[in-house]
Amino acid sequence: MKLRVSAYVLIFLCASLTPCFAHHTAVVVNKDNSSDNVSSAQFARMIRGEVKKWPDGKNVIIVLHRDSVGEREALEHLNKMTASEWDVFLLNHKDSIVFVDTDAEVLKEVQSEPGALGIIEVHSIDNSVKVLHLDGRLPMELGYLPH
Repeated sequence: MKLRVSAYVLIFLCASLTPCFAHHTAVVVNKDNSSDNVSSAQFARMIRGEVKKWPDGKNVIIVLHRDSVGEREALEHLNKMTASEWDVFLLNHKDSIVFVDTDAEVLKEVQSEPGALGIIEVHSIDNSVKVLHLDGRLPMELGYLPH
């Protein structure tokens, strides 16, 4: 009986916390990037490869996690894609997106590439990168990343 109650509590907590992923993530860019703020629509166009250059002329380089359910759901929602459409998109753009496994690897890629942008959990933010404002908002503010 106690095991079943514990399992239900764990399932409830996991289900409750999953939608919050977008509020606990940050879009980070190279420290030398001249942009401080982009709109959600512009960010989505960057992810989709429709915007290929930053205003200062540097190439946009997208850095994503290989397997992050929360990141994936946020980007599917932002780009108004179903899971299968997102899979097809990633397959068709695998050469233009850098895939990594950890936030530390995202930070390393973004730090080393002037036009790179990536998504990390807020607790992973350090001074090696700059946090990008989305629609004038910072991470943890309502509406920062759609979910």
